[in-house]
Amino acid sequence: MRSSRTAGLSAGEALVGLLEAYGVDTVFGIPGVHNVEMYRALPRSKIRHILPRHEQGAGFMADGYARASGRPGVAFTITGPGLANVMTPIGQAWSDSVPMLVISSCLDIADAAQGRGRLHEMIDQKGAAACVTASAATAYSPADLQDLVAAAFAGFTSARPRPACIEVPIDVLKMPAGDGWSARDLPGRPQADPKQIAAAVDLIKSAKRPAIVIGGGARGVGEAVRRIAEATGAVIFTTIAAKGALPSTHPLLAGAVLPNPEARRMVQEADVVLAAGTEIAETDLWSRSFEIAGKLIRIDIDPVTLARPHIAHLPILADAAASLEAIAAGLAGDEADLTRAEEVKHLKASLESGDDELHAMLRKVLGVIRQALPAESIVATDMTQIAYAANQMFPLDRPSSFLHPCGFGTLGYALPAAIGARAGVADRPVVVIVGDYGLQYTVNELGTAAEMGEPLIVLLWNNNALAQIRDDMINKGIQPNAVSLKNPDFSLLARAYGVGYERPDNLDALARSIASALNAKGPVVIEMTPAMVAKAR
Repeated sequence: MRSSRTAGLSAGEALVGLLEAYGVDTVFGIPGVHNVEMYRALPRSKIRHILPRHEQGAGFMADGYARASGRPGVAFTITGPGLANVMTPIGQAWSDSVPMLVISSCLDIADAAQGRGRLHEMIDQKGAAACVTASAATAYSPADLQDLVAAAFAGFTSARPRPACIEVPIDVLKMPAGDGWSARDLPGRPQADPKQIAAAVDLIKSAKRPAIVIGGGARGVGEAVRRIAEATGAVIFTTIAAKGALPSTHPLLAGAVLPNPEARRMVQEADVVLAAGTEIAETDLWSRSFEIAGKLIRIDIDPVTLARPHIAHLPILADAAASLEAIAAGLAGDEADLTRAEEVKHLKASLESGDDELHAMLRKVLGVIRQALPAESIVATDMTQIAYAANQMFPLDRPSSFLHPCGFGTLGYALPAAIGARAGVADRPVVVIVGDYGLQYTVNELGTAAEMGEPLIVLLWNNNALAQIRDDMINKGIQPNAVSLKNPDFSLLARAYGVGYERPDNLDALARSIASALNAKGPVVIEMTPAMVAKAR
């Protein structure tokens, strides 16, 4: 147990020491009149506080920090509007299984839900948070606060890692801390029954055309997946959250291409499918009619996921990482021929040859970006056409390197998430891929990036439109409307925030701009346009 000294401290002060004891090194938040007691101890703490320009930014930063570092992201907010503003990022973290702890103040105990017109009043703040969290609770005493922090971290280490929200009344934050502010030993994840592992091994060995699908819950176990595939000849598919789990050059790795009908067909025709750490959801497939005909071995830490939407022949409620390692060990010594690598090669070739004009252009741009960036770069993307293309086209060789808002699918994610990733993993380049409209959801966080004074590359794809929605309208026979916009002069905007700016006019210049930005001392915005691609290289 790790503890901090709390004699003479308020509960708000002791909270900071408790978070530090649980290993928290960074908090994203905005101080306000209701939560200042949470800030009293920060100047003498080892915790780094990063000040976003909006609580939405704080939440996305906590998300990006967690995805990149593997440690829970923590955000502080005020009562009412602070909590309301951070709910979109909490929802994104909930849908994508990201460990995030949001600690918010709330009205004094006596004022709760009374409708007296108090500042920042919400009738049911906890109920609002409960819509997008794994747990939302109120600390009515300092002892409650200790218990709730412990419960949140216990959930992060032992269950599906989803957000937790703790609201603390203003008067509780001011109460004497008392004793007991120690970090508690945390539980581990459930382990699979050895009999189930043996059954999984036997089932995979019997397969003639096996397939493997891994999601974010198994993104760190690529080595075990490789051994399973090479022992059985299975083709490997990943979700977007698991991009980079294996080297992109592995001959059996199809990649994050399940939205493609041919890729889905390969899974549907498999006689045994091993799926680990994935919901196999609509946002993984972009199809609602997908059915798995073969025998499905499903490994997940969430019992609900095991029950739907795809019925498992062998459901295993357990940690995906340990289970895959055990299956790989059970297949040790087996070696299959890699003839199905030709199927993977054909699939990849067909995807590229099937590019329409838009995707052929985006493939060129993404190819230049990939070649210009170091292999260890972390890329945070937004809901934009170039990011949708990158989901399938952009190769990665390291896990937790591609941060995309999959499930909730919100705009404005990329920039603040990249700032959070930068705070969590300081020794790797961090890059934003964002559209002109999505950037403006959280463009104010350029101020936060400038304030941090650390390298950050913002690759802005500017097509002066909500192009994906425009194209969807056209495809559905709707006259395009409300999809064009007046953009700011992004060069002046970057200058206003004191960050670097470049607008390359061709793809060679784009490569040079990225190389220059990698050596910059602070953030750089690189504005890319379709016209840039049209010019001869």
